[in-house]
Amino acid sequence: MSRPPSARCKPSPLLREKMKTLQAAFFLVAFVPLVKPAPTIQQDSPKFYEYDTDIATGSLIQQDYEMLSKDIIKDGTNVSLDTGLRLQGDDSELSARPTKDTNLPTCLLCVCLSGSVYCEEIDIEAVPPLPKETAYLYARFNKIKRIAVSDFADITTLRRIDFSGNMIEEIEDGAFSKLLLLEELSLAENRLVKLPVLPPKLTTFNANQNRIKSRGIKNNAFKKLTNLAYLYLGHNALESVPLNLPESLRILHLQHNNITTINDDTFCKSNNTRYIRTRMDEIRMEGNPILLAKHVNAFSCLRTLPVGTYY
Repeated sequence: MSRPPSARCKPSPLLREKMKTLQAAFFLVAFVPLVKPAPTIQQDSPKFYEYDTDIATGSLIQQDYEMLSKDIIKDGTNVSLDTGLRLQGDDSELSARPTKDTNLPTCLLCVCLSGSVYCEEIDIEAVPPLPKETAYLYARFNKIKRIAVSDFADITTLRRIDFSGNMIEEIEDGAFSKLLLLEELSLAENRLVKLPVLPPKLTTFNANQNRIKSRGIKNNAFKKLTNLAYLYLGHNALESVPLNLPESLRILHLQHNNITTINDDTFCKSNNTRYIRTRMDEIRMEGNPILLAKHVNAFSCLRTLPVGTYY
């Protein structure tokens, strides 16, 4: 006859504790040798790339792309921009230094917009190659020293040129001869001692603040310029008023020169007392060592007297 469940023999607490300890020991002995440890994760040492050297730790080659050069190198019309794609570890590439042999297109160096080219304050030393459709060139405040015939040989569409604020000392004969459409030309604030031959359709010519003397202007320099209305020759070294000024002239600036004399035919016609220069609106002659009151006959054909010293 079996005993009821409540009557069965139960193990003591001490015996139960020993049984748990034996089970844990058995598990360690039986199963732990079967478990293989995970392989150690080896982290690659960081790779360092030294700028402008051929030393690189690791097998990778770093591409050093320079989006925009810090230095634009100018040499005449040759303007180079250091925008190289440098590969470290390439000895031949690293040994090459920026040169002046790479030409930068004019419309990257300057701003080209609808027939106008703006090359202002970029320190160029020569006239850059221009797109053939260029009508307006603004190259003010640079370091241009010379204008050659070749600069405009193939550009016949120019209507306005502004070279103000450069260092121009020489303009080759015929530099503007092919510019038959040119209407406005500014050579102000340069170092000219004589004037070039001017194109025939010129309406405005500005050569203020140069070093021009009277012998640097040919007698007929302006005679054939039948459209010339504005002539600016102030702040130079002229000893006399230029001869053969065209009838079309409206504004003439000769202030702050060395003009000491004016003859009766400078503005008027001594053999025609009825002659009136109807288009002339303004003549400035202040700052010259001349008393205009001594030459009243020279202004008899003018509607207004020149600005200057009379007494």
